[in-house]
Amino acid sequence: MSGQVTLGETMIAAIARTIDDGTAAFHGFGSPLVQLALHVAKRTHAPDLVLVAGATYGINPNPPFLAPTSNDWVMDRGSEAALDIEELFDLAAAGRMDRMFLSGLQIDKWGSCNVTRLGANELKLKLPGGGGGCNLSCDVGAMTLWTAAHRAPANDQGKRRYRLVEKCDFITNLGHRTLDGRRPAELGHRGGGPDSLVTDLGVFDFDDDGHMRLTGLYSDTSVDDVMESTQFEPKLADDVATIPLPEPEVVELIRRLDPMRIHERELQPGDRKRGFG
Repeated sequence: MSGQVTLGETMIAAIARTIDDGTAAFHGFGSPLVQLALHVAKRTHAPDLVLVAGATYGINPNPPFLAPTSNDWVMDRGSEAALDIEELFDLAAAGRMDRMFLSGLQIDKWGSCNVTRLGANELKLKLPGGGGGCNLSCDVGAMTLWTAAHRAPANDQGKRRYRLVEKCDFITNLGHRTLDGRRPAELGHRGGGPDSLVTDLGVFDFDDDGHMRLTGLYSDTSVDDVMESTQFEPKLADDVATIPLPEPEVVELIRRLDPMRIHERELQPGDRKRGFG
């Protein structure tokens, strides 16, 4: 992999590009890809980002490296202040939280996520739950979605377990449409919904109708790869571009912040070997 940029590094850079300078963003628990993306943005193009750490609610921490777990106080090092959890939700409800990051075992074509249960009518698998994502998804200005498990290979019976689905078994975090087709604004919600999705196969935005749309591919993926691993048919941008690789200084920063390659645990084993350049 020497001399190449890895898939994980490219995903981190793509997530970081969704973060604007001068905004407030909260990253939640559990994803080293998102944690690194926020610290990359803060230390490069978005120095005035107000970064709210997921485990400690520390403001603008400056950790020297990524810990193996997000619930580690090294990730709070250098924080300027800290929020109580009530203050976090109050900020979002007041329209003062600009962006957050969500994923799920199911993500539908409107950007809704399911982290509650599999099985719409009969419980098949109990999932960890939303941890407040339901409220926040309805309040924050915009959301970045991500998943490192978009690819859905067929099993011996030819069946696929899709991560990107036509319809979630249960909506934990609301995207652009409810199950009965209503927009969040019709329910009195102020949030702007998801505006981007970064996966191991491509990058998406959402059109004016709120439908997921493919905008970018990696140099080793194709539209057919995306369609094969997606239960619905995403719309296609007029010009589906090749996802840009991170600049050398961004790659160096990622590798310095994550010397143990913690973020690769989030990738599928085969994807850890993917490289570009």
